[in-house]
Amino acid sequence: MASIWVGHRGTVRDYPGFSPSVDAEAIRKAIRGIGTDENMLISILAERSNAQRQLIVKEYQAAYGKELKDDLKGDLSGELKNLMVALVTPPAVFDAKQLKKSMKGTGTNEDALIEILTTRTSRQMKEIGHAYCTVYKKSLGDAISSETSGDFRKALLTLADGRRDESQKVDEQLAKKDAQILYNAGEKRWGTDEDTFTEILCLRSFLQLKLTFDEYRNISQKDIEDSIKGELSGHFEDLLLAIVHCARNMPAFLAVRLHQALKGAGTDEFTLNRIMVSRSEIDLLDIRAEFKKHYGYSLYSAIKGSAG
Repeated sequence: MASIWVGHRGTVRDYPGFSPSVDAEAIRKAIRGIGTDENMLISILAERSNAQRQLIVKEYQAAYGKELKDDLKGDLSGELKNLMVALVTPPAVFDAKQLKKSMKGTGTNEDALIEILTTRTSRQMKEIGHAYCTVYKKSLGDAISSETSGDFRKALLTLADGRRDESQKVDEQLAKKDAQILYNAGEKRWGTDEDTFTEILCLRSFLQLKLTFDEYRNISQKDIEDSIKGELSGHFEDLLLAIVHCARNMPAFLAVRLHQALKGAGTDEFTLNRIMVSRSEIDLLDIRAEFKKHYGYSLYSAIKGSAG
């Protein structure tokens, strides 16, 4: 199952000559010594794939009778603690926890909800839903329902269901038909038929949507983004725009998110850690390239600068 979390454009790959017992012992030493050897922890955990890290977690538990994440939490602090714990967490559980955090306390972090739900595949969403239920004894759908409302809620629930078509085939006739339906639901009528936008944008494959947006431009002489901005508002508008950007170029969408997290006075570590950890084996190379292309400096230097 782990393979769905791995792409071909990641910065982290399986570490050659990997030995979970050697790594578990080295981590134990790094934690148990006088003062934590943080460099040792980073050099091991940041250079192993998640599948390898899960084997280290098992080995650590077997050898020392303790949960690695608990020892890391007890020994580290601040953002390094959060990052190291994220690295030893299975991806679906990590995302489930990020979603929970996004909906915790007063005020929901809509941007984080949108980012996670628009960038995960259908299979990932099913795994995340399962993990959420296991960890919190409540369905992800119920959690979303109690924290959001209206068309925004409907669209999030559709995405959380993990029903987006994942096939690589595109259907030109369907693209023409969907483009016309979207045009009729928005630009062409008084008031907007929001459900139609939700259904098409949340269920069609990204490849199919790309073609639909081209057709939409032919019909309406407008970009779909401009129509969404003109017809819709609030978080629902933000969500649909995120889907459009993901369909067109997901690494570019995530590069923008990283830039927003890194600019300004304080760094948004919640977003920075999530994207770096969750995309490190999928498409972080492409995100890095898009970041450089958009902003003229490297993601590496941006992170270095923000870390002081």
